[in-house]
Amino acid sequence: MGTMKTPGVYIVEKNAFPNSVVEVATAIPAFIGYTEKAVKDKKSLSNKPTRITSMAEFHNMFGLGPKPSFVLNEFKDDGSGKKTVSDITIGEIQYTIDNSKYSPAYRLYYSMQLFFQNGGGPCYIVSVGNYKSGEDAIEAIKSTELKAGVAKLIKEQEPTMVVIPDAVSLADSAQCIDVQQSMLMHCGQIMRSRFALLDIYDGYAAEQDNDCVKNFRSDLGTNGLDFAAAYYPWINTNVVQDSDLSFKNLSRTEDEKAIGVGALVELIKAELNFPADGLSDKQTQQLEKVNGMVDDEVAQDDIKSNDLDKSLKAMSDEYKMVLKEIKASLNKMPPSGAMAGLYTLVDNSRGVWKAPANVSINGVTSPSVEISHDEQENLNVDVNGKSINAIRSFIGEGTLVWGARTLDGNSLDWRYINVRRTMVMLEQSIKLASKAYVFEANDAQTWVTIKSMIGNFLTGIWKRGGLAGASPTDAFSVHAGLGETMTSEDILEGILRVTVLVAITRPAEFIEITFQQQMQKS
Repeated sequence: MGTMKTPGVYIVEKNAFPNSVVEVATAIPAFIGYTEKAVKDKKSLSNKPTRITSMAEFHNMFGLGPKPSFVLNEFKDDGSGKKTVSDITIGEIQYTIDNSKYSPAYRLYYSMQLFFQNGGGPCYIVSVGNYKSGEDAIEAIKSTELKAGVAKLIKEQEPTMVVIPDAVSLADSAQCIDVQQSMLMHCGQIMRSRFALLDIYDGYAAEQDNDCVKNFRSDLGTNGLDFAAAYYPWINTNVVQDSDLSFKNLSRTEDEKAIGVGALVELIKAELNFPADGLSDKQTQQLEKVNGMVDDEVAQDDIKSNDLDKSLKAMSDEYKMVLKEIKASLNKMPPSGAMAGLYTLVDNSRGVWKAPANVSINGVTSPSVEISHDEQENLNVDVNGKSINAIRSFIGEGTLVWGARTLDGNSLDWRYINVRRTMVMLEQSIKLASKAYVFEANDAQTWVTIKSMIGNFLTGIWKRGGLAGASPTDAFSVHAGLGETMTSEDILEGILRVTVLVAITRPAEFIEITFQQQMQKS
């Protein structure tokens, strides 16, 4: 207080306790991708990180899911071995069902559904563009736009994870790797407070069929690996239901201006074996009912479209099989969205120091590729350290996440996901609390206050199981002071150095139980 000049009684209050450290949020993912719209209160949200807390908010601001269109092509074995069987056989002709080139595989919407199904909460959405169809849809998903979305997150403080499900829908793996490298640069070098969840390009296929894991490891590089984790294989989900699909999702030609109903009529003719010399009365009625709905103007009427879809399903088992294959294709999803939800679930229930592994994934029927115990060895341990976390199916347990390593698997410091994420939480929490002491006197009183503040915070983390040790002194230590962390020159230059040593809990990744026979004693 100021100099006392007037006689009287003066009250002086002193703070008896140091400031407290508030634990920062650890599971706030930022999703980057394409949406139906990006509008709030008639203002554009395009390329603006926007916080939401539910799927309802996503619908209000970013719209509904895409309307994918598939082509039905006659199957031809090119001898590459990549596709040895067709998806469906009609008559004597084999067909494959693939995304039309005029209908990109937008995956953000479905990934958001998986995120909330698996325990997701608050998150950020960066819409880098709207869905496109027709000629505009060719190469609609661009790596430059996804990378620009990553850059928009630099000024946001809250997000702790970065997820880009649409990266695996780019034209080739090189573009996908380019986007993932920008994620690693953002998380591991620019921000150093975020964790990237990466998907494997073409990860729906077995590794021996297309070398997807080998290509991912060889192309990704070595920067920022301890700030990211990758998961393999993709997962078969149930986010797309039968009611979400109709004949509008199928075309036999690459002309998306037509809805391909004529092609479906031809399939039904072939399936019902209509004779060339004439139709029975029942066949004539069936065909007229469908032909009467084929007109494009009628097809745009939702009521008439529903009637046509019901008629096709009632008449044709092959048509139902085609829709079943389309549903299976759409439900084959990269796992990053579901994993972001599981990270949130584990953080909220157990703490960020619990490894996000040995937990089941909701909304999933099976992994797209079954991985055995021996096959996982190559995924978990790599000579270059790029560990890939497996998603495996276990009898009686469902589909489990069976790996907890970062991509920096050879590092004893940052091998495990929970170690890196716990350290990020500790660093950011203490950093924010320490701002209160910027420009305070660099003397013993300030040093003791800061040490006490950090010590109280770490004691609380230790009690909750976040730090290893039988006692707080075994779990952590805080050092600050002249001759301990600073020199006289540091003080003259205005530098206050604090050293914090912590023993973070690590998962018991390998459990060895030894059995040995002993002599009979009685």
